[in-house]
This record gives sequence, C-alpha cells and structure tokens, in this order.
Amino acid sequence: MATGPARQRIEVFCPQCSYPQYEPGMVVSTACRSCGFHFQVRDGKAVSRPKPTTRFAIDRSEEADSEPEPLPAKMLSPFQRPDPPIRRPQSFLQRMLGTNPKPRKLLCFDCGVEHTTVGDAQSSQCPSCGAYISLRNYEIDDHWNRRIQTRGDVVILKSGVVSGAPIVCHNLTVLGELAAAVDCSGDLIVRSHGKIPGNVRCHLLKVERGAKVEFLNSIHATDVFIDGMVTGQIHCTGTITLEKRAKLNGLVRAARLVIKQGATHNGAMEIVASDTGENPVPDQDIE
Repeated sequence: MATGPARQRIEVFCPQCSYPQYEPGMVVSTACRSCGFHFQVRDGKAVSRPKPTTRFAIDRSEEADSEPEPLPAKMLSPFQRPDPPIRRPQSFLQRMLGTNPKPRKLLCFDCGVEHTTVGDAQSSQCPSCGAYISLRNYEIDDHWNRRIQTRGDVVILKSGVVSGAPIVCHNLTVLGELAAAVDCSGDLIVRSHGKIPGNVRCHLLKVERGAKVEFLNSIHATDVFIDGMVTGQIHCTGTITLEKRAKLNGLVRAARLVIKQGATHNGAMEIVASDTGENPVPDQDIE
C-alpha cells in the first residue's frame, strides 16, 4: 500500500485543451484523458514536451575540393624574439674547437678526386668513380682494433686504446693511446704520451704542450707544429715550427724550419724544395 507523497493526488491541466484531471503526486508524465495529448509534469504543473528537431549534415564536398586558406603569419611584438632554429647536436671535436658545419672538400679513397659536400652530411659519393665515402665521426673510449675508413673526424678519448688496425679519416685527435698507422686528410692533434709504430700521413701534425710522442716510422705532413717532445723522422713539404718548449730528436726534411728561442733540435736537417716551387730556405729561422 502506497504511503506519503504517492497517496497524494494533484490536479493538473492539459496544456493543449486545458482539461483538468487528477494524477498521483509522484507523476512525471501523463496523457490528457480528453484530447490524448501527452505532456510532462514538473513541480505539480503540466508542461509541454519539447518537440524533437532534425539536424541535417552539412555538405562538405566543395570544401574538400578547395584548398584550405593559409593561416595568417604570426606577428611578433618588438619585445618578442622568434623561435631559434633547430640545430643538430655537435660532436666532441666540434664542441672542442667551436666549429660550425660548413661545406667541405673530400678526397675519394679510390681515385683521389676531390669534390665538395655539405658540412653535416653523413655520407657522400665520388662524382668520378661512384665510390661510397663515409663521413661518420668516431669517439673511441675503449679498446678498438677494427679498421676505420671515413672522411669524418676521429677522437681517441683518454680511456681509448687503438691498436693494430689503421685509421683513415679527416681529423684525428689523440687523447689516449694510439698504436696504428694513420692517414689523415686534415689535422693530426696529439695530446698524450706514447709510441706510434705505424706510418703517419696528415696535412698538419700538431703535438701540443706536455705531450711526449715517439714515432717509430716516418712522418709525412704538409706542416708540423710542435710544442712538446717528439722523436722521429719528419718529411715536411711546408714549415716545421718548434715552440719555445719543444724538443725534437731525429731527421728533419722540410722546406722551412722555424725554431723559437728555448726550443731544441737534435739530429740531421735537410732543406728541400716546397710543393709551391719556391726556393728552399737555406738556414733555420730563430725567433
């Protein structure tokens, strides 16, 4: 048996024909007993039900055929700076020397033809013979005994040891141990101690201050800069520069020799003609 509000009855009037009728107090919706109109009951009063509406989809075929309008350019205030361009991460040698990637010249490993490529390329192809040229950079921090052939840069870190297999690259920086032959189209920078048993060919040989290096085979370079202690035979087509703390022991063949005050050289010296055809310097320059 119903109790409470369910037993109460309220009088409602049809919103269509105003016919009065009694309904339970808990009524939500009902139909008029006179005209049959269906209506809802809210707070004891009859209200008309909302009429359903039909929505039609918009024809977007013409919009799909037409190209979208370009977005307006973003206006910057005088106190606002544009977003910086995205840059590729730099290698250890680039961070150390502070160099930016610029167009560079490459020598083919097979035919020796020189060509130019972009500075941040990862590989290239010789336009003459079609040979593949790797431009990968290496950072060696462990024992390494595999051959490296690239026109990229190689860095041997303090914990790195390279032995046995030769290295053919562009720039080579030695902070650890090197016991292999070296062929660099760029610079060979030495900052460590030890013996290098293999042949060395490079554009610039730079032995920095504090380094002690013994070359067991001959060195062929265009220019040589020594600020440490070097033992070996040097064949230089350009200038050999000995800084004031430099010590050089061994045979020297060069087009020009610059010995600054405080530097020493023990061994034979031979002045040869340079590749440019200039007359050789007969005596050493002392600064």
